[in-house]
Amino acid sequence: MSLVQTIKENPKLKNLVLWMLIPQNQARPRLWVKLFLNPFKHKKGKKATIRRNTRIDVMPFNNFSLGQNTTIEDFATINNGMGDVLIGDNSRVGISSVVIGPVTIGNYVILAQNVVMSGLNHGYEDVTMPIDLQKCTTKEIVIEDECWIGANSVITAGVRIGKHAVIAAGSVVTKNVPPYSVVAGNPARVIKQYDSESKRWERTNTLVTI
Repeated sequence: MSLVQTIKENPKLKNLVLWMLIPQNQARPRLWVKLFLNPFKHKKGKKATIRRNTRIDVMPFNNFSLGQNTTIEDFATINNGMGDVLIGDNSRVGISSVVIGPVTIGNYVILAQNVVMSGLNHGYEDVTMPIDLQKCTTKEIVIEDECWIGANSVITAGVRIGKHAVIAAGSVVTKNVPPYSVVAGNPARVIKQYDSESKRWERTNTLVTI
């Protein structure tokens, strides 16, 4: 049995390890984890930049990687506590954006300001228990290459956004988005798609239902 399996199967040992990594009821790792453990565990590509005022809530028990020439701007938050956060090459996480794993972001992706994407959902079904104490579920968010996510957009758990898609500012995306399309609204709808025959972006008005 591996060390990880041993820790997971022993509740007392698991609680002790978690306490060593992160203060109780907090999301930010302890300083020793940030300074001495994470740099050896997680990958940061050449010329990748994490601005000084970002919040990197990254734990060693899940993966975090940052591709080449990728930037995480000031006041953004990255959290891999419930799932991997993998960001490709030449991408940008905009000012004050929030990325909570599991999330995979491709290459040449632009996240504008105040974008929120979370692969995490809180349980709420048991009305005899506070929501904060109920079990969380996760579904991976995937942002394929060359996408542009507009300011103040929300991407919900389990959504896949296809290559070269555009999410208009302020959209709430609850369904998968086809490649080469533009979506807008709450809930988001496809308003344009690229026609490979005419080589033009054509207007449409359909629900995002892939």
